Amino acid sequence: MNIIRNILDKMKPSFSRGGRFERLSSTFEAFETFAFTPNSVTGQAIGGAPGTAHPARPVAYRGAHIRDAVDLKRTIITMVLALMPALLFGMWNIGYQTSLAYGLAWSFVHCFFFGLLRMLPIIAVAYATGLFIEFLFAELRHEEVSEGFIGTGMLIAMIVPVTVPLWQLALATAFAVVVGKEVFGGSGYNFMNPALLARAFLFFSYPTHMSGSQVWVAPPFGSHAAPDALSGATPLGQLMAGQPVSASPLDMLLGIVPGSTCETSVVAILLGGLMLLATGVASWRIMAGVVLGGGAVGLLFNAIGANEYMQLPFWQHYLMGGFMFGCVFMATDPVTAAHTNAGKWVYGLLIGAFAVLLRVLNPAYPEGMMLAILLMNCFAPLIDHCVLARHIRKRKRRWQRAEAERRGA
Repeated sequence: MNIIRNILDKMKPSFSRGGRFERLSSTFEAFETFAFTPNSVTGQAIGGAPGTAHPARPVAYRGAHIRDAVDLKRTIITMVLALMPALLFGMWNIGYQTSLAYGLAWSFVHCFFFGLLRMLPIIAVAYATGLFIEFLFAELRHEEVSEGFIGTGMLIAMIVPVTVPLWQLALATAFAVVVGKEVFGGSGYNFMNPALLARAFLFFSYPTHMSGSQVWVAPPFGSHAAPDALSGATPLGQLMAGQPVSASPLDMLLGIVPGSTCETSVVAILLGGLMLLATGVASWRIMAGVVLGGGAVGLLFNAIGANEYMQLPFWQHYLMGGFMFGCVFMATDPVTAAHTNAGKWVYGLLIGAFAVLLRVLNPAYPEGMMLAILLMNCFAPLIDHCVLARHIRKRKRRWQRAEAERRGA
């Protein structure tokens, strides 16, 4: 690390103000802070600089506020580490579903490396497209490059079908970063989850590549034959088609079913969720709200029981599609979610309720988690506003009662 530090120190003057590559200072700073902790802190000027009202007074700095060791970079890295169980399992499951659909007797290692080779181009395209745009906008604005896309790029790669054309993935990633994030000011200012925005762009622009029974299973290298339709159908897809679900609840819990690249295994997702909760990165209130909201609406439909989809046991919604992945990694996005404690409960409850509602009442779109989260992203500021307004009214009434008692005394 000392060698890298010395190389960066020698290069730094060229990228600093007045240097030859001053215009690329944001890019250099991004690579430097990715490898090392920044050597600057937030400060507040005291006194005046030359040309101000107090030119002779030296400029000193003091801390504007206290920061602990948990900065944005560490938060994002923690989230990426929490995604690793789902990512590694997803790589194996890609190979396993291919071997199952094509009648191949692949070993565990063969399945895993097949999935690894299928996932690497998807991850590379998502990161290359998104980071290029992030760096470009940072240079144009003369701002630091945010670490936020480190997590977003991984999420985009993990929630798309393994057969997604790479040019479509690049287009969707560019749309999500530019339209869903940069036009609002960059990381921390977007009101919609960029990863889900990329998936929504793909779903509505190229529906044939995002749904059906043929898109969830990658063909073996060198093969162009389509897999068996039943083997490639997801549990939600089978329900939509009026077919019985071929996978057992245990299979759905473990994740050995077709689906998006890395969102099938509830066990792997929950392992990552425990890490997010233990480190305080994600809100347990939002997760609990999503589970309770989805379960409540599922129980309501069980009581109605008008069709087979309504009769599906409420707890099976947790095992199907991207419900748990959205609950753990998407709904808890700290930028686009509600921020007040009471608002987090309302936000999570409505996401879970709308997800199951969309699944059951809209046969053309069996996976409702994406639209439910994007919808509640739009209402999260309103939820916080209502919670704060209610809190202010309560405090005002309390103050008025205390003032009346004081005057009466």
